[in-house]
Amino acid sequence: MFTAPDPGLLRLRTALRAVIGVGAAVTVSELCGLSLPASITGGLAALLALFTVTDATVPAQRITTALLPAAGFPVLALAAVLHDVGAARDAAFVATVFCGVYARRWGPRGQALGIFAFMSYFVTQFLHTVPADLPGLYAAMTLALLVAGVVRFLVWPVERALAPVALPAGPSGEGLARPTTRQAFQAAVACCFALLVGQAFSEDRWYWAVGTAWWIFVNTASRGETLVRGFRRVLGTVIGVAVGLLVAVPLDGAPAPSAALVAVCVFGIFYTAAVSYSWMMLAVTVMVSLLYGLLGVLDPGLLGLRLVETGVGAVCAMLAVVLVLPVTTHATNDAWIQRALHCVHAAATATAARLEGVPGADPAPHAAELELLFGRARMALAPLVHPLNPFRARKARAHAALRLLDDCVGEVRALVSATATADPAGAREASLIAACWRVKTAVEALTTPGARAAVTGPEAVFPTEAGAALGHLHNLERALSELAMPLGAAPGSRTAAP
Repeated sequence: MFTAPDPGLLRLRTALRAVIGVGAAVTVSELCGLSLPASITGGLAALLALFTVTDATVPAQRITTALLPAAGFPVLALAAVLHDVGAARDAAFVATVFCGVYARRWGPRGQALGIFAFMSYFVTQFLHTVPADLPGLYAAMTLALLVAGVVRFLVWPVERALAPVALPAGPSGEGLARPTTRQAFQAAVACCFALLVGQAFSEDRWYWAVGTAWWIFVNTASRGETLVRGFRRVLGTVIGVAVGLLVAVPLDGAPAPSAALVAVCVFGIFYTAAVSYSWMMLAVTVMVSLLYGLLGVLDPGLLGLRLVETGVGAVCAMLAVVLVLPVTTHATNDAWIQRALHCVHAAATATAARLEGVPGADPAPHAAELELLFGRARMALAPLVHPLNPFRARKARAHAALRLLDDCVGEVRALVSATATADPAGAREASLIAACWRVKTAVEALTTPGARAAVTGPEAVFPTEAGAALGHLHNLERALSELAMPLGAAPGSRTAAP
């Protein structure tokens, strides 16, 4: 809960850069004489540009950042025009939700544009925007995106020093079999009911329920992931409201300390997002409390209402994900585990080809892909190992699967390193190639219905001349064989079989 590795201090650097980018965007808006609501809108635009744009390469990130106004500006105008037309406003909001989630089928760019479109609609409700406010908001968002782009791509180009990392695409399908399509319907239904119930509690702040329902669906792919995310959002909001009562309410909108604490919250959002959704929501809630203070409308009752609306949105999202075209946790974790195992197979095949002297054979890309796939498999399995999961047997199998998959990732990584400069000869080469084929057979036993997993005895002893590579192959084969029990043999989830 309180510590997490930060290789290369990447999270620290991106969080500090976010504080600089958002702070610079707000400062430029203020220096240009724009209103406080416009400056807040610009700060939000900069935050979203730095937070949601996650394309694999820097050029692709530049393109996505440049496209954000195309997604946000028309939605901003639509929301402003419909601000006083209740039914049409609400219908347009739900349609924006559906389109924003549906766009995720186009990968990171679709996700970023969908989020920016949704938040453009959301901010108009937050600020009660009318058409006369649009020129100032457009100017603030344009300036903010330019400033954020300068900070990200010129002043502190953190990503430029990193190798391009293409996040693995989710399981595909056609029509309603595609998870993103199902999520679009789920999110639209959840937000529709959140809007109706939220308005029953407050005609002015109902949009918090819709925002909660929306964000619970971001970066989730199954029923279990969404339920866990909903719980974490409520938990983070409860703690954030308590902190807001202790910090934001006494400040009563004092500009300098409020701005300083908003900067701290921005840092917290970026620094904790990758490791704890609850911590991130704590930072978001405190930041919102401070912004309400700056706008002169903060009081304890408003924070209590935010907590109620958050609960409404979370419940609506949880019900929708269970009742509307559900994507089961078991189906999702099975898909990611299978892809990770196939990647192990590909790494073993490439290693064998390299040892056989095949030109261009290189297992390193497969090892890098395996790291990403395992990260996604860990996310899919997270609901099964959550402390609130009452099914102890499934939780134990999920824990075992995660441990053994982690072993596989480590052994593949070590194997690639050991064979990078190896020049085996004679019996040693033959033994390594044979071991690679045994690993492939073990993977096929796990990924082929009805196949029997190979069993490797722990007593196996290798000649010293085989070196480290053969030991890594043996450990990999043993981990794959042990995976047979937690993954099971029945169709469906590999961690759900009795």
